Amino acid sequence: MDPGAAVSAVLVDADRDTGVAVVTLNRPERLNAIDLAMADELVSTWQELRFDDTVRAIVLTGAGERAFCTGIDRDAVVPQPSSPYAQDDPLLGVGPKANDLWKPVVAAVRGMACGGAFYLLGEAEFVIADTTAAFFDPHTTYGMVSAYESVLMAQRAPYGEIARMALMGTAERLSARRAYEVGLVSELVPEGGALQTATACAAVVAGHPARAVEGTVRALWAASEAGRAQGVAQAPHLIALGNATAEQQARLFAGRGREYRSR
Repeated sequence: MDPGAAVSAVLVDADRDTGVAVVTLNRPERLNAIDLAMADELVSTWQELRFDDTVRAIVLTGAGERAFCTGIDRDAVVPQPSSPYAQDDPLLGVGPKANDLWKPVVAAVRGMACGGAFYLLGEAEFVIADTTAAFFDPHTTYGMVSAYESVLMAQRAPYGEIARMALMGTAERLSARRAYEVGLVSELVPEGGALQTATACAAVVAGHPARAVEGTVRALWAASEAGRAQGVAQAPHLIALGNATAEQQARLFAGRGREYRSR
């Protein structure tokens, strides 16, 4: 590789023998936070995989040991329209379902998964985590409404668990063990083992007839579509009404507490 060449923020490693592609969020120095360029790469990745018939199942993971993904990069500048009726969210289109990709996606989580990471986890079929995984939603701490994230995650775990995670903000983290107990995580594995286990599961699914698998994914997604659609429809207005100003958010972010409780 050319030493001066840019490193892709999204890596794809496809195994044509097993039919499994591993998609890796590749900004470990930023805890795999999603900037606007990475968001564009994710969209392109899902669209390419949608048309690649040699890929029949996908594993989504994050590079490094510290985080799966920590949501939107705080340095990302997102232009907003002046209309109070509009709220542009660059993460709305980063998930596979948002790009009409109905091949099964298994998420492999190591380290932190928080905030905007839930756009991705919410569109995966199931989640495998190792013992270092921790889930939390910092929005309310920073004066922001957790809308899209909470809507997606409320389809995956009991209401009370997601409500607590959203409302407690950075003061509390859902441990890998607790996430497994409440069903957010389908399997808990030893440290460093999430990717291997997720890839093995994806290989099994990829070995089944593709049309039957896709139909099943679509049926499962449709089962929760009504509640999700209603929540998403309300999200822009709730965000516009409830979010603190950018200046207030920055102050809250700078003054946040560093201690948290893990449960």
